Amino acid sequence: MKVILKSKITCPNCGHQKVEEMPTDACQFFYKCENCKTVLKPKQGDCCVFCSYGSEKCPPIQRDKGCC
Repeated sequence: MKVILKSKITCPNCGHQKVEEMPTDACQFFYKCENCKTVLKPKQGDCCVFCSYGSEKCPPIQRDKGCC
């Protein structure tokens, strides 16, 4: 299975979107929206901001290995 390394993250506060490269070996717990400066945190039950707000889940989840 091919792992997708880029994800379009969408700010729930202002709707701003940006394609970001995801780390392959760690979770990203915080992400600051470059538009409204809101600091995003994962939703309850998610391991990282990409799993909560991204167009693609983080690489460890894509590999079915769980996350951090």
